Amino acid sequence: MPWYSKPMRIDVAPESGTTFRVVVTDEDGSSTHMVTVMPSDVDRYAPGTTPEELLEAAIAFLLAREPRSSILPRFELPVVERYFPDFRAAMGGDA
Repeated sequence: MPWYSKPMRIDVAPESGTTFRVVVTDEDGSSTHMVTVMPSDVDRYAPGTTPEELLEAAIAFLLAREPRSSILPRFELPVVERYFPDFRAAMGGDA
């Protein structure tokens, strides 16, 4: 069960090129995160999905482990795997 039980909304929108704006909203407010997702990241972590689908799943993964305020404001998606080694397997990528 996620540590954080408040309902969350995750909105993902392309910003420019391979950068996406992710807004996480709950009853206490929202946070915005700029995340870079390369095509190779999609191939590695969730083949057959879109960057937006992968990002929504990745942010949900993070929210199950930490508060939205702890998610970096700007990062490249592979950084998540450095902090959480189980990330790739959780996203459905080959372990």
